Amino acid sequence: MTLSRRDFVQTAAALGASLAWVGPARASRTKWRETRNLYPEGVASGDPDARSVILWTRRPFDRGDRHVLTVEVAEDESFRRVVATAPAPVSTAADWTTRVLVGGLKPARVYWYRFADADGGGSRIGRTITAPLDSDPRPINFAFVSCQDVNEGTLNAYRRMIFEDERAKPADQLGFILHLGDFIYEIVEYPEEVKTRYDRTIYEVARISDGGKAGNFHFPLNVDGYRAVYKGYLADPDLQNARARWPFVAIWDNHEFSWQGWQSIQKAGKERPGQSIKVAANQAWWEYLPSRCKKVSGPSFETFDPPAVTDVAIQKWDENGLGDEPNNLAAINSLIGYRSYRYGRHLDLIITDQHSYRSADPFSDPSLGKLGGDEFIGMSPETLMQILDGGRAYGGGNPPAEVSFGDAHVPNPRKNAPPQTILGATQKAWFKERLRNSTATWKIWGNSQGGPDIRADPQNLPPGMTKQRWPGGYAQAGTVDWGTAYLERSEIYSLVRDAKITGFAIVAGDRHAFWAGYATSELPPGKFEPVGLSFVGASLSSAGAMEGQEHNLPKAAPLRALFLADRPDGGKPDWTFNMLLKHGVRSCLEYAKSFDLQRARAVSNPELAPHLEFVDLGGHGYATVRLSAGEMRTEFVCIPRPITRNDRPDGGELRYRVEHVAKLWAPSERPRLTQRVLEGDPGLSI
Repeated sequence: MTLSRRDFVQTAAALGASLAWVGPARASRTKWRETRNLYPEGVASGDPDARSVILWTRRPFDRGDRHVLTVEVAEDESFRRVVATAPAPVSTAADWTTRVLVGGLKPARVYWYRFADADGGGSRIGRTITAPLDSDPRPINFAFVSCQDVNEGTLNAYRRMIFEDERAKPADQLGFILHLGDFIYEIVEYPEEVKTRYDRTIYEVARISDGGKAGNFHFPLNVDGYRAVYKGYLADPDLQNARARWPFVAIWDNHEFSWQGWQSIQKAGKERPGQSIKVAANQAWWEYLPSRCKKVSGPSFETFDPPAVTDVAIQKWDENGLGDEPNNLAAINSLIGYRSYRYGRHLDLIITDQHSYRSADPFSDPSLGKLGGDEFIGMSPETLMQILDGGRAYGGGNPPAEVSFGDAHVPNPRKNAPPQTILGATQKAWFKERLRNSTATWKIWGNSQGGPDIRADPQNLPPGMTKQRWPGGYAQAGTVDWGTAYLERSEIYSLVRDAKITGFAIVAGDRHAFWAGYATSELPPGKFEPVGLSFVGASLSSAGAMEGQEHNLPKAAPLRALFLADRPDGGKPDWTFNMLLKHGVRSCLEYAKSFDLQRARAVSNPELAPHLEFVDLGGHGYATVRLSAGEMRTEFVCIPRPITRNDRPDGGELRYRVEHVAKLWAPSERPRLTQRVLEGDPGLSI
């Protein structure tokens, strides 16, 4: 882990960061006095390794285009042992943000940092932590989070996280926060246009000038629009406090660019070429989230230097569905998000980008709407989804000419298309190589998209519940992500199996729900062969599936009992959707009739979801992970629906705390999770 100063300079140039190098400790020589209002977005640190970390702040000025701050790094919170002092330039070209790469630090150490302007006007004090050396055997602790929509919710979960971490023993404190995307939601509602959605108040976030609008949502079309949204989000005090306490390691999901966008195609309402919009989104992300993501457009230590691109339609696609158009390639490669980190002996964290290189959504062809099946509320035949995912590779290269649902048939729109890819060829090759060569105890895939199948068994519905007959077999019942990337995930899981890789686990976001289970290519009646663990963390604040069902599913819907069980006393309905995915139709119908959990579980379908140990589609909060030589311990910390800010120091009460533990398995074994409810009641999630 030694790094020469020459290598350090080259690294800083690739990241676009100023430089600071550690020297002998001495007392602070700046005139720093805390003046937080001068630094409205606070301070942050990101992507630590054993010898360095990136520090960040934003200090806007009323006059001039460029100023220089001073950053100090100390071994103590009182700054009597300052080990690094360096210039930190800010300019209008980077929206007054600065990024400083500090090198020569000691491994597994807490440091404090602060910024000051020429007059001594100072930022708040930040705290950061370096990674342990590769050989360090101590356990690794981190939290993973995602989906923090402050337009419609609050970030009480961060306050709970800080409250508990401050009171934990040093060996149990978190080393970093893994943010798995939707740091912002680029679609913004204005309170005077939309007062509420569901039971949520619409809070002011930002005003987007020269943007677009779809329905009630405004969205950016240039870098100033994205910057406005980041500044609105970073006004949140709980987010500021979290970024000041821990280094963040982050990857974007969809909303950092475009709700339904992919590659450089922008989609909110209608689809449009968005090469300039993708570059703008990347630039704003780079400016506001300190990371080791590589910008490729210029050697500046201070600015992003966006590449010049033109918004043009993509006419040609390569064999993997990547748009073979120069502006598209320049836009998506303007910031490289996939990367990996080693934390001590026990963690290789491998992070991938699920949107910049993915192929088109294979399930979105308009002709598929002619198949019907709307009364099954989002369920699609599993076989149909596999055909569409596989494209021309389905059935060993013999896809059907038609796809059907009952008596309805349409030509297979994917018959000649390449199989779906989420990672793209280049990134996937990199990912597989990193996974194959990892020597850490645990190989954790940091992924913005959930992995477990979202599966239901409508073939077990009693006759007559629906007008249309279910065509048979299992259903896919939710989000399009790794749960329906059947071929590509099988390729990855087969590598894990064939290379005899142990300690493989996925931590993911995006689904606005807690999930715990196993990474497996197939489910019964196929071969159930888990090769690793699979977790999804709930949203910090964004609305989830159960909230939508509570407000939108009609009381008279024939299949309502599969999603919500209405209590005779008129109380809040129980979330049987969780039970549908874990136990099946028969369990839901029994529970909705008797409200007897034991009787409902007695009729569980054992072949439906052997890959699931826990699912809560109404959860909010965060997950923590502890990795040691012998086990992975994952804890779901669930809070009540965060629609108003709770002013308690601990962020408010908990709904539940559930622990999932897996012992490290041998190559000849399969992973197994054990589960324990530590606090509260997870309801129908188990």
